[in-house]
Amino acid sequence: MTTHGTFARALLEPDRACPAGLFSRNGADPASRFAVYRNNVHNGLINALASAYPVTLQLVGDAFFRAMAGLYVQAHPPTSPLIGEYGSTFAGFIQDFEPAASVRYLADIARLERLRVRAYHAADDQPLAPQAVLDALQGRADLGAVRLQLHPSVATLMSPYAVVTVWAAHQTEGGLATLDPGYAQGALVLRQGLEVKVFAIDAGSVTFIQRLVWGETLQTAVEGALDASNDFDLHQCLTLLISHHAITYLHLDSKVSP
Repeated sequence: MTTHGTFARALLEPDRACPAGLFSRNGADPASRFAVYRNNVHNGLINALASAYPVTLQLVGDAFFRAMAGLYVQAHPPTSPLIGEYGSTFAGFIQDFEPAASVRYLADIARLERLRVRAYHAADDQPLAPQAVLDALQGRADLGAVRLQLHPSVATLMSPYAVVTVWAAHQTEGGLATLDPGYAQGALVLRQGLEVKVFAIDAGSVTFIQRLVWGETLQTAVEGALDASNDFDLHQCLTLLISHHAITYLHLDSKVSP
């Protein structure tokens, strides 16, 4: 292992000794100085996770969250200098973290919160005006062949639990009193301007939007949505996307309409 690698691993593993060869310019003990630096790095990464996953933290409490996050930090060191990208695999870690199993929907709440972080940092793209979308779609004989390009921030999640309801209940006082997380719920996450929004959607809408993201036509996206749910409402789903400026381009007859 290289000197750099030894130093990096020692930063995240509190049981490791101070790397050999370090010295202090003012004569202080290198091991004690390194311990302070290691503690700052460790706490900084845990704080970054706490900022990215506030509802996940609220569900288990600060002490449990920080202990769990500390283990994650040791097992998953940063791979990017961008602190906003840290923790992208945290939900998977929670899924396999046995002490968190009592909160069955915790991993999916973390997945939803990661989608919100990604949406906030997603690239900008100019959305089409709602009326422009409606004008382009109305009266087309080949409507099924149209492809809708969605804003880079758009993402979906399907969960066996009511993740949007749980997340929304933690945004207001008193929202937990009548909370029932025991039913399946889909989520749509997007950024409108500088605001990240979260909507509860059905399984058919999750499939429909995901297929649009993959570049499929309206026809194949609708077919997939109806396979996922007989209750899929195309008009309602398109209205949601159009009204929140989620459509950036219409691909009509292999041409792009700005």
